[in-house]
Formats: sequence, structure tokens, C-alpha cells
Amino acid sequence: MTQDTRSDLSDGAAAGAAGQTHVARRDFLGGVGAGTILGLIGAEPARAAPAVSAAPDAALYPPARAGLRGQYPGSFEAAHDARDGGFAGPVSALDSGEHYDLVVVGGGISGLSAAHFWRAALGQAQRILILDNHDDFGGHAKRNEFHVNGRTIVSYGGTMSIETPFPYSYVARGLLPELGIDPATQARYDRSATVFAGMGAGVWFDKAHFGADRLVAGYRKAPWQTFFAQAPLSGGARAELVRLYTDPRDWLPGLTPQARADALKNMSYQDFLTRHVGLGNEALRFFAGQGYRNNMRVDTCPAWTAMRGHAPGFAGMQIAEAIEAESDNFHFPDGNASIARLLVGLLVPHAIPDAHDMDSVVAARADYTQLDLPTNPTRIRLSSIVVRVEHLTDASHGTVPTTLEQAVRVVYARPDGTRASVTAAGVVPACFNAIIPFIAPELPEHQREALRYASKVPMQYTSVVLRNARAWQAAGVRQIHAPFGYHTTAMLEPAISIGAYAGPASVDDPVVVKMIRNPNAPGAPRRDQHRAGRADMLNTPWDVSERAVRDQLQAMLGPHGFDHNRDILAITVNRWPHGYAYTYDTLGDPDLPERERPHVIGRQPWGRITIANSDAAAQAFTNAAIDMAHRAVGELLIARGLT
Repeated sequence: MTQDTRSDLSDGAAAGAAGQTHVARRDFLGGVGAGTILGLIGAEPARAAPAVSAAPDAALYPPARAGLRGQYPGSFEAAHDARDGGFAGPVSALDSGEHYDLVVVGGGISGLSAAHFWRAALGQAQRILILDNHDDFGGHAKRNEFHVNGRTIVSYGGTMSIETPFPYSYVARGLLPELGIDPATQARYDRSATVFAGMGAGVWFDKAHFGADRLVAGYRKAPWQTFFAQAPLSGGARAELVRLYTDPRDWLPGLTPQARADALKNMSYQDFLTRHVGLGNEALRFFAGQGYRNNMRVDTCPAWTAMRGHAPGFAGMQIAEAIEAESDNFHFPDGNASIARLLVGLLVPHAIPDAHDMDSVVAARADYTQLDLPTNPTRIRLSSIVVRVEHLTDASHGTVPTTLEQAVRVVYARPDGTRASVTAAGVVPACFNAIIPFIAPELPEHQREALRYASKVPMQYTSVVLRNARAWQAAGVRQIHAPFGYHTTAMLEPAISIGAYAGPASVDDPVVVKMIRNPNAPGAPRRDQHRAGRADMLNTPWDVSERAVRDQLQAMLGPHGFDHNRDILAITVNRWPHGYAYTYDTLGDPDLPERERPHVIGRQPWGRITIANSDAAAQAFTNAAIDMAHRAVGELLIARGLT
């Protein structure tokens, strides 16, 4: 199937599409399509297919673009050139003549927060330039937007919720009310319990690995004996899994609670299940594809981490466990893109004039033509990937440059292949740690080495718009785990209505399915698994991902009335080869004091360059990105002598 860029398809036009629509390959590979249709066909006799409404011009409105999104073709190649030595030595560029008080490299939540904190410290008249390599702001907090029957449907293309396994810091928590967000109000907006009543979780057992294709509903709801009795497993494997979930046994007898904790930290969850609980290879397959904290897999996840993530097998064990209190959890329909949009609304008010708080931001339309006007005190320049950050004065030995007005030169590549440069009194790289050593080569080698240590978690969030959720209702599920699926998770997005934005009111309304993929290489060390997954993702073309989406949904839901040709209205693949920030674990990383951790060494200020982003916290959470922005701005204020 191919992707249609027509935004004015009526019911009749859709019915006449003969099963397939057409558009030039360059359009869907470049993600310039309207983000509204992939094979809208096959109207039901009693209910016409939803028509795709006139969509915003995707050339001017990035959330409406489709195809491969996230780190899409054209957004990262210059970074790879920098990694491969393409910008070694002096980097020539056209001097734009622009000078700023602050340049921020990266327009994600950390970069946008840094600009906000800088203005809060020194005033809104400060001249700030935010440079981002993507055609949209928000970093991983991306918005997917679709238009069906005159109705706007939004989804998230990356970071999805305000939540962490620990409370927000004073700084991060303080930013939320500034943006008009109260994260303790999820129940006020979420109608999922009513819209998807009676629909729970299920597991998809595929024939290639389990001997039969079967979707089993009732996961974590039905009695375990009943649930596993329906699974295509041998009697022995079923008994092993039932024992794991129901037997409150101490699988590490004779140890003190602290000794148990230490033992669990030094074995994988896979080793715990096989060596101590006694699961065989067949039963172990049930845990394939499950992602624990930061998407560690069963073979690389410490048993300690699995235990803290409420994995089965630990109910009868006394374990010395650190106290952990979770933050509030709030999910916008477009994920944390709403946070990014509210930040942009503060920085460039006329770009999103109707976004004032959590109730107005989702339905607000952004005007991207307003982001980079010369009259803006804060400018956001998209599709501008930074390839060099360097002091114009000597910053050797960490000394602060003496020239206050033009301290740092920043070179960025433009979409047409040319390069331009600006100067700034200070720069906050709020991009990935992994690219900083290559764009800021003057940093000390030990710091550059520390910045290269982590291997970000590759993630793919595929947004699939369906005509309705009837097949899911018939199957009794709203979430499916597929141990060996191309996407290991598929779930109906929450039915959230907020402000003027209306989510689905029933299973008969169009709905978004989120399918999550985390490619890896089981058996390899964790960081190597990430590298393998990254290569896999970058080498997978659009049509392979689209076919995998269709095949998987058809196999899982076809017996319940699903027809991918009729029921899929749109697909957008948000791929993030450099996805979540790398977090340390007790198996794959050395146990070091905090000050000796690579992320702490890597984020040290160097002259007028201070580093933000969630990598700098070694935590894949939005609050960490905010905290690191605040820290970086404080360090730069000190370097400028402004505190």
C-alpha cells in the first residue's frame, strides 16, 4: 500500500479507490503527506467509511506530515557526517551576522525549558535562538495529527506522559503550574473506563514461536490457571507459568533481605526465572519482547529492576528495597507534545496564541511561520542541524572567555545543504550527548569520552488510525502484548477529551492504536543491543513497516472482524533510533560514585558551553530534561558573571 497526499477525499472518492491509492515515493519517504490516509477503502453497506477532511497544508504544518517521522530521512545525515569526521578541522559557513544572548541547540523540552529559564532570569527582551534539526519542535515530544470527517484526531509520536518512578523536583514541579498544567487531574478528562468498558489486556501467541496463532484475553484479570489454560503451550510450560504467578515462595532461601537484594542486582531476570524459579525455554518465551524499566529485556534486565517493576516471582521474598514514590501521571492526547507547545506559547506567544493552559493547548493550532521572525526576541529555527560549537576566545583549561559579547560561534546546516553561522554569549547544547563530542571538539577528551558512553534506547511509536474499535471490543481487549511481534505492544490510546478537543465517545468512533517497537539483539550486552536495534531501524524502509503493521493487526484481530484494508485509515511511523536516554543498571554498568558517572563527567561546563538534556541526568523522563535545563542555565549564568 502507498500513502495518499490528497486531503479532500470524500466517501465516494474513497469507495472508488479500488483498494489502493497512489503518490510519488519521494512524498511518503520524505514525510510530506497530509498524514491522513493510507488506503481508505471498502465502505461498509450500513455505515459509510469516514471521510478524510481537508487537512492543514503539511508543507506549513509539520504535525500533519506522515510516512517515516521521528528521526526521518533528512533530519540526521549531517549528524552522521559529523560523527564520521566530515566536519573535522575548521568548518566554513556563511556568517549570518546574527548575535544572540543565548543559543540553544535542540528544540526539545529541555531546550525549550532552557530558553524559558534564561528569560525568567534575565528578562523577556533577551535575544535567544533555538536551533533544531527536525522540521518540528518538541524533540521526542512529537505530535501526530489526523483529520477524519471534519474531526481532528491527535496522537503522540514519542514521549507520552507526565510520570516518573519518583516525585518531580521542586524546579520541574514548579514549571507545570506556570504552563497551566495540573498533573493530578487525569480522571477529569479520561473516559477510557466507559468507552472501553469490559476491554482489558491480552497476549498474542504466534504460530512460529508457540505453535498456533491465538489471542488470549484476560491477562492480569482472569485467574492465572484460566488464562494460561487458553495459551498454546504444553502442560509443563503452563504449570511453570502458573507456579511463577501464584506460588509465594522464597526462591532465594537462606539469605537476609539485604543479601537477596544484592543477589538480585547481580543476576538477570532471565537467570532468576530459569535458575531459581525453574522455568524452561518454552515458558521463558512468554517473557520475550517485554520491556522493563527503560525497555531493558529479560536477558539484560537485573532481577532487582524487574522486581521493582512488579514482575512476577517476588511475592514471597523479603527484599531490602529502596523507598520509591511515583509522581502524578497525566497523559495528553498528543503526549508531552502539549508541554512543548505550551513552552513555545510562552517563548513565541503569537505562534500559538490560543494555547494558555492544559485545557486549551490540545485544540490550539500552531502557526509555524511565526517561529523565526526577526522581530521575535526568541526565535525557533527548525530544520537547522548544528555541526559545530566553538569558542571564539580561548577556553582552554576551563577558563571563562573574556569577550562577553561574542564568545561562541555556532554553525548549522540548512536543508539546501549550505551552512550558516551565528554567534552567542553562551550556548546550551540540549541535544543528544552522543553528538556533542563531534560538534564541540574543543571539549577535553575525557569529557568527550564520557559523553560517548551511553547508547540510547531505540524506540518506534507507530500511530494507526482505525475506523472504529469494534474488533477490539469483540476480542475483549484494549491492549495486546505480542512476545515475538514486530511491534511487541499494541494498545488503544486513552479516550481523553480536554477543552475543545474530543476523544472517541464510543467504540464506533475513529480511534488511534499505538504500536510500540523496540528492536534489539537478544544475547548481546545491553548497549550493543541498542546499537543493533538502531541499525535495524535506520535500515528499515517505510513499506516494510507499513506491511508489518497491517499483517500484525490482521493476524491478531482478523478472527474478531478486523479487515486492515477497510479499517485502517492512516499510519504514521515515528522512529527514534536515538530514543530514550540511557539509564544505568547493576549488570551492565560499573558501580561508581555519582560524581564519577559518565553523565556527570560529560555535562561539566566548558567556558560558555553548558549541557542540558535528559542524557545529562541518565534518566529518560521529562522532568529530568527540565531539571537539566535549569542546571545548565544556572551554570551559564555563573560563567557569564550574571549571578
